[in-house]
Amino acid sequence: MSHVLIVDDDPDIIKPLKRFLVDHSLRVSTANGGREMRQILENSAIDIILLDIMMPGEDGLILCRYVQEKYKIPVILLTALSDDADKVVGLEMGADDYISKPFNARVLLARLKAVLRRCDNELMTTQVEAQVVAMKFGDWTLDVYQREIVGQDKVAIALSAAEYKLLQVFLQRPQRILSRDQLLDLTHGREAKAFDRSIDNLTSRLRRKIEQDTNAPKIIKTVRGGGYTLAVPVSKIFKNA
Repeated sequence: MSHVLIVDDDPDIIKPLKRFLVDHSLRVSTANGGREMRQILENSAIDIILLDIMMPGEDGLILCRYVQEKYKIPVILLTALSDDADKVVGLEMGADDYISKPFNARVLLARLKAVLRRCDNELMTTQVEAQVVAMKFGDWTLDVYQREIVGQDKVAIALSAAEYKLLQVFLQRPQRILSRDQLLDLTHGREAKAFDRSIDNLTSRLRRKIEQDTNAPKIIKTVRGGGYTLAVPVSKIFKNA
C-alpha cells in the first residue's frame, strides 16, 4: 500500500481528497504546511507527495526543492497558477508532475499511479546501473556522481538537475529519435503538449554546454517533425573497471 502525503492548507481540498485516495487503497497522511510536512517525513516512509504551491509562509516550490534535496521523494504539484512559466519552474525544481486546481480526483489518481510506476521502473534501472560511474559521448564524459561533464580540456562543467535528467535520457537512448512528448514524459512524467517549449529551452541550454557550434549541433541534433536525437555513440565506464 503506497503512502501518500498531501500538503495543503485548504481543508476543503484535503478532506475529500484523503477520503477518495483511501477508498482507492492508498495510505494517506496530511500536513497543512512545511512544518507538519517535515515532521511527517522524519517519522514516516512516504512514497509520494501531493504538494500545493500557494501556501502561506514557505510555498510549495521551496518545499519541493527541500524534498528533492533531502529525500528524493516524487512530488506532484497542486497549483491554481495559470502561468506556464511558474509551472515550468516547479518541474525544474524537481517536481515529477503537476495538476491544476480545480482537478478531477480520478485524473489525479491516474497521474499519481503513473508517477509511482515510473519511479519503480527508475529504481530498477538504477539498481542495474549502480556500477556505472561515468558515460562517454563525443568529446565529453558525464560523471554520474558529481553530475557534471568533463571535456578534453579536463575542465568540469556543472549541470542543473533538469539538464542532468535530460542528458541522462539521451545517453540511455543514443541515436534514437525522441519526440518532445517522449522527452516530456521521460523527464517530467507528463504528456501535456503545453510544455513542448520547455523541452526546447532545456535542450538549448544543454547544447550551450556541450556543442562547439549551437547553430550546427553535432551531438544533440534536431529531427524535423520528430524531435531530437543524440547523434553520437555512448560508452559506459563501470566501477573498478
